[in-house]
Amino acid sequence: MATTKKISLSEEELVSKLKNRDTIAIQALYDMYSGALLGVISRIIEQTEVAEDLLQETFIKIWNSADSYDSTKGRLFTWMMNIARNLSIDKVRSKDFKNSSKNQDIENNVDFIDAQKEVTFNADILGIKDMVTALKPEFNDVLNMVYFKGYTHVETAEELNLPLGTVKTRIRMAIMELRKHFN
Repeated sequence: MATTKKISLSEEELVSKLKNRDTIAIQALYDMYSGALLGVISRIIEQTEVAEDLLQETFIKIWNSADSYDSTKGRLFTWMMNIARNLSIDKVRSKDFKNSSKNQDIENNVDFIDAQKEVTFNADILGIKDMVTALKPEFNDVLNMVYFKGYTHVETAEELNLPLGTVKTRIRMAIMELRKHFN
């Protein structure tokens, strides 16, 4: 198994190599600071995968923005930490992150509640399967395939050798018939 050699350079050497687009500099920066930067990101972003992705984005931005670093305004680590923090904050504020967080929270809560209450969906226990069986055979066949066997509407149409519109109409009519049991 190959071992990786850690690179140790002074801050000035790192900055110089980074600005000259020397890959040794980014390797050294990663070795030296990835743990600390991941810690900064993780305080803002709790999901491990997202935090790790942001760490990679941070190093890409460091690589692409090396020319903008000015040692008279602060230390290299502070500059990199600000990049990581700003990317993390931008991610938290982004619409896709907010939406995925909401969806994830809902999914986790439903799973958690189901586990706590030992809730399972069983069509037999609810009596739905009996109600479907009591329908006309053409309704029963279509509902059984779509809702209990997982077929798509197109697959059901192909399997039953029916036009797609007929399958959809039968599903709608069967659902209307089932509603009568619940009103």
